[in-house]
Amino acid sequence: MAATYTFDIFSSLDGFGSVDGGDWGGYWGKQGPELLDHRLASFDTQQRMVFGANTIRLFADMLADSTEESEVRDPWVTRMWNMPATVVSSTLEGPLDWPDATVVSGDAVDVVARLKEESDVPLRSHGSLTLNRALMAAGLVDRVQVTLFPVITGQTGTDPIFQGAADFDLELIESRTLDDNIKELVYRPTLHA
Repeated sequence: MAATYTFDIFSSLDGFGSVDGGDWGGYWGKQGPELLDHRLASFDTQQRMVFGANTIRLFADMLADSTEESEVRDPWVTRMWNMPATVVSSTLEGPLDWPDATVVSGDAVDVVARLKEESDVPLRSHGSLTLNRALMAAGLVDRVQVTLFPVITGQTGTDPIFQGAADFDLELIESRTLDDNIKELVYRPTLHA
């Protein structure tokens, strides 16, 4: 049986994954205890993380520049950082500033298809937009988990999450509200024919 693959992403209401400028701060300044506890619990079970080169560089830089007290090192991030990771890249070489990361070169679709067949644990990717759009188009993403923050970042939003993606039908399989105003939506994507 193939391992499940979850594309896990944070988003503003208008579909941006991050901001450039402004005074938003991490989580767009909207995090609360329910979100942070839920995120930590979602990393309780063994999983293998999957990242592209840009995302692993970003995470490694953020973690290297942070302190133990900063929100960059929230307990769920630390737990994610300590999970085994596969980094799909033709530009990076190991070792990386990630405790248990393996760099694999080659076509991302082939690499992840093989991982899904061989892995004894679920696969999860947080971020890695370009990688995950390609994996969705190839039918390798089983779940799209969007944590929707109550902000519109029309002036400062960057990294449109689904820009250039194929068309998909989405079946809602889970939803929850965290801290009274953050929505987590989990969908099963199907390529729209």
